[in-house]
Amino acid sequence: MASTGPQDPEALDDETRWRSAGDRIQTLLDASAGSGTVVRERTEQLAAELTDLYGAALERMIAITAGSAPELVDQFAKDELVASLMLVHGLHPHGVERRIEDALDGVRPYLGSHGGDVALLEVVERQDGPVVRLQFAGSCKSCPSSAVTLEYAVEDAVRAAAPEIVSIEVVAAQPDSPESPSLISVDSVLSRLRDHNDRAGATWHPVPDIGDLGQGEIAGFLVAGVPILACRVADDVFAYHDRCGRCHESLAGAALHRPLGAAIGQAVLRCPRCHAHFDVVHAGVGVDDTAETAEHLDPIPLLRRDGVPSVSVIAEASGVM
Repeated sequence: MASTGPQDPEALDDETRWRSAGDRIQTLLDASAGSGTVVRERTEQLAAELTDLYGAALERMIAITAGSAPELVDQFAKDELVASLMLVHGLHPHGVERRIEDALDGVRPYLGSHGGDVALLEVVERQDGPVVRLQFAGSCKSCPSSAVTLEYAVEDAVRAAAPEIVSIEVVAAQPDSPESPSLISVDSVLSRLRDHNDRAGATWHPVPDIGDLGQGEIAGFLVAGVPILACRVADDVFAYHDRCGRCHESLAGAALHRPLGAAIGQAVLRCPRCHAHFDVVHAGVGVDDTAETAEHLDPIPLLRRDGVPSVSVIAEASGVM
């Protein structure tokens, strides 16, 4: 099983540096405050003038493109960097609902890996701004997986695609009364999880080599000091902490196989030490008939961000403080 060290920031510069550009600009503006109010105001005015200038140029470029090659405008909208600038200047060709639907399509493979799905019910225009109402379907195979999925995959994707929304509401169907959903605020549902994550320091880390995995291939990676295991099944890639759910040893040397009679797209991972089996497509749940406890692997969120496969490592869950 291959293993890599921490990612070199310089190697990822072209793919990732623009994402933090806003933070760097704000840092420079804050630094100018030390030179007095006048300098701060002039610096902010300069930034605003430059923003308006490239915004006006971008608007003209899109107008010209829409007139000569309208299909390219949709291609612009699919590029995360260009789309983000289009959003800033109100030039995005798609409305908020279309953008959210596209964002949810991007995270559905991860939701599916935990036995769930999500649907956009509506976008409600309220006095303080648009509110997104989502409904989750299916059931996740483990509570940590469910929470991480909602926190990192869905909310992150929706807010990135539609920064103008003011809140996300989740309509969760009750098991005993599927026709009487209850309205839950994401902030209240995830408050304890966020407190946990604040202590743990969960952070996204680009791992471009994961995208090079071949069908049925497994590889190990060391991300921010945390050993993880990634494997490809058909078109999807799944990531887990490199720790067996039964013997808690490393899964180095593990192999994937499709159970006899199972449909294409199903895959079971066998621990090379205790020989326990886990369903990697469905949250790493244990599949052995003799299992006396709810054994499962610990999933790690894996999404394509800025075109680069990235994982979110939760330090406390991995034992790295």
